[in-house]
Formats: sequence, C-alpha cells, structure tokens
Amino acid sequence: MHEELVDHLTRSTALSRGEALRVVQDVLAYFDETTQDYVRRRHRELQAQGLTNTAIFDRIEADLKYRAVAPPELTLRQLRRMVYG
Repeated sequence: MHEELVDHLTRSTALSRGEALRVVQDVLAYFDETTQDYVRRRHRELQAQGLTNTAIFDRIEADLKYRAVAPPELTLRQLRRMVYG
C-alpha cells in the first residue's frame, strides 16, 4: 500500500523501507481520525493541560481549519455535544 510514497521516502531520507512504511501508516492513521474523535481527544489533552473549556473550544475550532480534510465549520454547540453528548 502506498508503495510510491514509501519508495520516495527511502530515496529522499535516511529511513529504511520498514521505517518509511511505518511512518506512512502512522500518518494515514492520524488523518483517518474522525472529526468527533479528534475533538474528543484534543478536549481531553487540553483539559489535562489545565485550560478552561472556553479556551479549549476556541483552540479546537481554530485547529479544525488546518486538518488535512477540513470538516464543515462547527458551532460551539456542536463541539460541546461531541464531547458531552
């Protein structure tokens, strides 16, 4: 899977073929995360850093615009519902 990308990484970096394959798989898994899973994960991470919900949801809202496949804009209410149901 993604042989051309793995080949490119082995030619352009010091990565071995196995390392390049693992990097590709890790990146794909990261971007395969659903918007809801991303929002929940980031909320937990930012909450653990001691941020308030106001700051957390502002940060998440801003970060979502830079995801590889940006989801539609979500309202604050939609973000909160993803976390709290």
